[in-house]
Amino acid sequence: MPGFELASLAILGGLCWLWFDSLKARDAAIAATRRACATEGLLLLDDTVAIAGLKPDRDADGQLKLRRVYEFEYSDTGNNRRKGSVVIRGSRILVINIGLRLVPEERTLH
Repeated sequence: MPGFELASLAILGGLCWLWFDSLKARDAAIAATRRACATEGLLLLDDTVAIAGLKPDRDADGQLKLRRVYEFEYSDTGNNRRKGSVVIRGSRILVINIGLRLVPEERTLH
């Protein structure tokens, strides 16, 4: 059964990589949304983001990377909750959506 054990180890390694990569992407999304909310004078509620989508995507060079969409809530008055989102491909923040305003980002955060 060495083939089964090797395949199991490879799958487990892949899942561990996905988990750690997702943690790094989530931290980058939180930092980007904090910065965007501070720039726009908004309050980031709960100080966190939640994964809304995950799919494979190709970048400008044709390399296959994971595209993640995170959602978050913010407030402009302190008495309401509004939804926003941030899109990340690989380690690049593509866009931060705050209501009707789109804040483009073209930086690698990690």
